[in-house]
Amino acid sequence: MDWERFLADLYGDSLEGPPPKEKLVLLGELPPEFLPLAVHYAGKLKHLYRPKGIEFCSIVNAKSGACSEDCKFCAQSRRFKAGAPVYSFLDEETLLKAAAFAYESGSRHFSLVLSGKAASDREVDRLAAAAKLLKERFPDLKLCFSAGTLTAEQIRRLKEAGFSRLHHNLETSERFFPKIVSTHSWKERYETLLRAKEAGMEVCSGGLFGLGEGWEDRADLALTLRRLEVDSIPLNFLIPIPGTPLEDRPLLSAAEALKVIVLFRFANPRAELRLAGGRERVLGDYLGMANFVVDAHMVGGYLTRAGRPPEEDRKMVLSLGLPLLR
Repeated sequence: MDWERFLADLYGDSLEGPPPKEKLVLLGELPPEFLPLAVHYAGKLKHLYRPKGIEFCSIVNAKSGACSEDCKFCAQSRRFKAGAPVYSFLDEETLLKAAAFAYESGSRHFSLVLSGKAASDREVDRLAAAAKLLKERFPDLKLCFSAGTLTAEQIRRLKEAGFSRLHHNLETSERFFPKIVSTHSWKERYETLLRAKEAGMEVCSGGLFGLGEGWEDRADLALTLRRLEVDSIPLNFLIPIPGTPLEDRPLLSAAEALKVIVLFRFANPRAELRLAGGRERVLGDYLGMANFVVDAHMVGGYLTRAGRPPEEDRKMVLSLGLPLLR
């Protein structure tokens, strides 16, 4: 295989339209010595279509644990013994502190995340009230929410309350999804994204990698998100959690994780790519290189795991000569 020609051709394909799925799948076979060249071409796409720099976002686990679903990777399912915290909706003071931390850390977006398959109307009311409070205190902070399956009316109410973006990960391909979740379908998630698009909301949806999926699954997910024209694509890498069915899964190598990032940029040159869960541990020394392909980092911690201090990410980005966007 002439990998230099392959990468140049794939770059050209991405400029003209969706690249062929079979070429995206072939990225899985890319020898490590060609990774810098792959990052070069993926970085050229970012340079052409995306803002020059890196932005931060933060989340708060506004309702934790006791989830009815059986997502094999998740510590919050009540079916597993992972020991995740269990609490109902956070009080206003705690939410304000979390938002203040996000703002002071330089985050542009702040998301309220609820455990569970679908938010109840009462929970939607509480989300709406929280949005109004947070917008009053932090008018420059863009608010997002992640609340599972939602109706069109619930989405409309949350948009009117001040949320600008809905987050709901597809996680993987439709084909592979039943191997990691049996209590709801991939289609349910997809339809929630469609309802958000129809309501005029920005959409954030991505995947979790290292579940046992193949490169075809990764390519299918990337191309699905392109067809949906999602605004932001979070890329998460599995850190196996003791007590979950995937506790013994091996970590992805840093090289494989970087190939995933490159694949998603080739498939989605105009979308925002956001590095999220597992980025520090899985990417390791490649984390700096990834900044030339992605647009954003989730900072300050994840749903049930701590991240590294935002100041470390700030230093990393600035040391690369990239501006921090807000």
